[in-house]
Amino acid sequence: MCANRQTDLYAVLGGNPSDSVQQLRHRYQQLALQYHPDRLRGRCPTEMESAVNKFLEVEAAWRILSDQDTRRQYDVERRAQELKQGGPEDSAVNLEDMIWDQEDCVFTHCCRCGGRFCISEEELEEETGRMEQNGEEDESGRMQRGEEEAGQQRGMLVCCDTCSLSVYVTWALNRKTRSETSHLR
Repeated sequence: MCANRQTDLYAVLGGNPSDSVQQLRHRYQQLALQYHPDRLRGRCPTEMESAVNKFLEVEAAWRILSDQDTRRQYDVERRAQELKQGGPEDSAVNLEDMIWDQEDCVFTHCCRCGGRFCISEEELEEETGRMEQNGEEDESGRMQRGEEEAGQQRGMLVCCDTCSLSVYVTWALNRKTRSETSHLR
């Protein structure tokens, strides 16, 4: 939706996500008047160029945030990007320290909010395979924890099912799956 995903459109308008359309319109109108090229005639070329760029940025932000559908889509993408960026990461948890929930067929770890961090066997296998194919960096671009020392660790960020916290779950590359260990019994 937005060409530069790093740009917060609310910040461009000097607002925040809780602002109403009317509040954002007021901020947009003030900024549009301040940076409109017609109001800045006679200024030096670099000032003019900077103002035009700011005006275009404000105009683009308003175009997205003024429409209910595009604003909702932007908010969803913005929230997803925030979650992908790894924050707030509560801690690192080893898969061996998580509890196997036989009923839901997932590994779980309790969050301090009372929710759960859950990861299924399939997600573990899929993530391990993806990491082996795509190299050593995870979604946020950082090297896998413990990879340099052990050369055998894999991991992924898992979000709480109730709050916004997340944990980094690590596991050994050579670990046995639940189905492999059930055959041994």
